[in-house]
Amino acid sequence: MSEAPTEPPAESPAEPGAHSAAEPGAHLAADTATESVAEPPASSADANRRQLLYWRLLSRVFEADEQPVLENGSMAVVGDLGLPAALLDPSVSVDNVVQRFPDLAAEFDGLMAPGLPESEEIGADEVRRAALVSKLLLNVFATGSGAVSAGDLARWQQDAGWFERALGHEPGSLRGHPAGHELGGVLGGLEGDLVNRMRLREVLADPALARQLTPSMSLIEQLLRDKANLSGIALANAKALIRRFVDEVAQVLRTQVEQTSVGKIDRSVPPKRVFRNLDLDRTIWKNLTNWSPEDQRLYVDRLFYRHTARKNTPSRLIVVVDQSGSMVDSMVNCTILASIFAGLPKVDVHLIAYDTRAIDLTPWVSDPFEVLLRTNLGGGNDGPVAMAMARPKIAEPRNTVMVWISDFYEFDRSQPLLDGIQAVHRSGVRFIPVGSVNSSGQQSVNPWFRQKFKDLGTPVISGHIRKLVFELKSFLT
Repeated sequence: MSEAPTEPPAESPAEPGAHSAAEPGAHLAADTATESVAEPPASSADANRRQLLYWRLLSRVFEADEQPVLENGSMAVVGDLGLPAALLDPSVSVDNVVQRFPDLAAEFDGLMAPGLPESEEIGADEVRRAALVSKLLLNVFATGSGAVSAGDLARWQQDAGWFERALGHEPGSLRGHPAGHELGGVLGGLEGDLVNRMRLREVLADPALARQLTPSMSLIEQLLRDKANLSGIALANAKALIRRFVDEVAQVLRTQVEQTSVGKIDRSVPPKRVFRNLDLDRTIWKNLTNWSPEDQRLYVDRLFYRHTARKNTPSRLIVVVDQSGSMVDSMVNCTILASIFAGLPKVDVHLIAYDTRAIDLTPWVSDPFEVLLRTNLGGGNDGPVAMAMARPKIAEPRNTVMVWISDFYEFDRSQPLLDGIQAVHRSGVRFIPVGSVNSSGQQSVNPWFRQKFKDLGTPVISGHIRKLVFELKSFLT
């Protein structure tokens, strides 16, 4: 994007009857009044026009009321450039503008892509670019407040798609993978806020609108909270969205699990004699005595292979998930992660979810979609109830890891839960408390429990889910 707007120039003392310096856009009136006296260079005039467009953009984003001087000046600039006045109207979507003026589509594409050459002089082209950029930024980031209709959400998604195209991405690619780009998280947050302000059931009842929804953590939370009130087409569309999100996250996590290299090489197992395991350096070194100076060749009479087998003992993974609404991000990630580890050889996975009651979800642990449909977000916490269900599942403590996902705000049940955790830890179980495993790493965890876990030698894991992947894989494989 072009350089950010600078501070407006200082004004000379106001004449009697002139606008006050505090009045927005007053300096623009003064500039206009002096134009007849001294005509500025073209580059200076274009810089002022571009500056005007950006000041108008900031005014519309951060203030609800229009500034007449900025609006009128911007309208004049857009008219001089031969651009449609609809560019200045935030109620008109970018898609609508492009439909009316098809030639603008090519200008929006790649408009803000990184690596574009910066112009040394500000000319009419830079002013035109500022007008188009302002349209994108205003429509995407000025989402206002209050109720949102299904049509409002659909229009915002179309505008966000054009914004992504302007940055050189496919529409929906940034929102679909927020962890891969800083702006992806911002766009996902804006969409989540719009979803929270709208009548979600209205959208889900319309298959066309439901297909336009981008699966995100905030949307999944809304669906999980409201699933009991959905039926028919709306419920089917909600399940399809949850399934899409689960599959997308599972694909990312599965790759992280596969790429995490841990475990000791088991040299008691003979190496597989296949080409991918061939140790070429060692083979050459061991056969150097067979070098023939006359033939200028190395004759190999023995091949050497790398050991790749890793020590693998049967392990049990017990995942206990707090169903409170504040833990939805971690709950979704860890539920999917549990299903991935359930597919590994010699890993026995058990899953328990709890609020004031505990439920054993082990029969569905291989299908995180079914697990999420059986959860109930919100309500109180009763950790000791979950611990009472989890402890009988410990058969061989030394080969068991227990992952406990919660914010650990147990109030009068804090000490009983800590007593149970300490007993499990003393028995030899690897206990891993998890406060947050998401893209942001922001999570509130009970400071009392955080200190107790630190004293126990099992600090709370908070941050990117790769931390938990490494901890689990190093123990289970």
